Amino acid sequence: MPRTTHESPSQKDSNAEDLLRSTDPKPELPGKFVTPIALGTILQPLNSSMIAVALVGIRSHFDAGTSVTWLVSALYLATAVAAPAMGRIADVLGPRRTSLAGIVLVGATSAVAPFAPNVATLVVCRILIGIGTAAQYPCGVAMIRRAADRLRSRPNNTLAALAICSQVTAALGPSLGGLLVGGFGWAGVFWINVPLAVFGGAVIMRWGPADAPARGHSSGRLKSLARVDPVGMLLFAVSITTLMFWLLSLAATPVWWWLAVAVPAVALTAWWGLRARDPFLDMRLLARGGLSLTYVRTIVTYTAFYCVFYGLPQWLEEARGLGPVGTGLVVLPIAAVGAVSTLLATRLQRKQGPRAALLVGTAALCVGGLLLTVPDAGSPILLLLVVSAMLGLPNGFNNMGNQGAMYAAAPAERMGAASGLYRTSQYVGANLAAALLALVIGGHADDAGLHRMGLAISIIAGALLAASLFGLLRRRRA
Repeated sequence: MPRTTHESPSQKDSNAEDLLRSTDPKPELPGKFVTPIALGTILQPLNSSMIAVALVGIRSHFDAGTSVTWLVSALYLATAVAAPAMGRIADVLGPRRTSLAGIVLVGATSAVAPFAPNVATLVVCRILIGIGTAAQYPCGVAMIRRAADRLRSRPNNTLAALAICSQVTAALGPSLGGLLVGGFGWAGVFWINVPLAVFGGAVIMRWGPADAPARGHSSGRLKSLARVDPVGMLLFAVSITTLMFWLLSLAATPVWWWLAVAVPAVALTAWWGLRARDPFLDMRLLARGGLSLTYVRTIVTYTAFYCVFYGLPQWLEEARGLGPVGTGLVVLPIAAVGAVSTLLATRLQRKQGPRAALLVGTAALCVGGLLLTVPDAGSPILLLLVVSAMLGLPNGFNNMGNQGAMYAAAPAERMGAASGLYRTSQYVGANLAAALLALVIGGHADDAGLHRMGLAISIIAGALLAASLFGLLRRRRA
């Protein structure tokens, strides 16, 4: 009878983090895998940010009112629900196949979206685009894990490329969207997806890490697809959708019956995850190596991030009096410094592990939050640029630290589902940020609102920093 070894949670975390450290003699994953994986992952941040500059044109074209805001919310909701589902499908059918299917869905939907007869149809198109783009990140991480395991390589540089692509694309999305709307009208933000999908799909087919050979014919694949656990997916979809709707309502008038539906739905999802033979959301997986703690930390981190992402531009326009172009230039250092800090975080994580990157990131976020209490409506542009640059510093460290902790804690055979839940955690944080901004800033951004937002961010970062230090001390004692 084989002997069973038992490890404490701290020992499991330590063993998992060794996968990312330079003490491991494995080389980095070859660079040829970066481009095909990264190309797909730019679709989601690009589509989430470009639409902002097209809303006015869409509202005018369809003579619509506030219903056009659903074009923004629909993509976030679809991505939050679909990311872990597509990740689980990737675990079963293969990440390369699933990624290509998602890209085809994005390209086909974007080709017909400009011909939508009304806003409701356009919202449906955005939901389908959200499903297709949701597949790319979990499939990308799953492809990285499988290629790294097969080639006995470390994934630090490739994971950093995903983080940089996401940050830079989200920041440049409004600028690219403005050019597209200026040249082709609001339909341009949809047309651009077609060549991107064709090119991205071709690159993945040529250089993307291959999936394991499919077993059997179509009937065998259908049996494999049944392992995805459709009941668990449905319960999770109801849980996360009702929870997100409730969080969205907190920015105005809370709709408590959404929460009344969400709570039992979450309980049923957890019950099914413990009961099912091969569950979509494996509750035992969430307890493995602090994976659930990584998701909670990601939610809290992205609550602070999206407060900056949405709150600072609002203050720059309403209180500081800058126009859209000036606001975009002032917040540009957030993306630029974020890309540089991602590279620095990759080197730090390679030497010290994800915890070190998280310590630096949360400390920098605390300082950045405190700096937001300094500016007022008369502050010089130079000061605002310095504050903006400081706010970009924690992004790379926190993103790489949380992403590295998730990668190290999740088992290879569940990497798609685990990274999909990581994506969902980010969007839960985005909705919490909307509720927090409604509380600290309200309907009009003034100096006092900016300062309250800065204090809230510093408190959030301080709590994260304390938790990281506690985990480090517990690990050293173990």
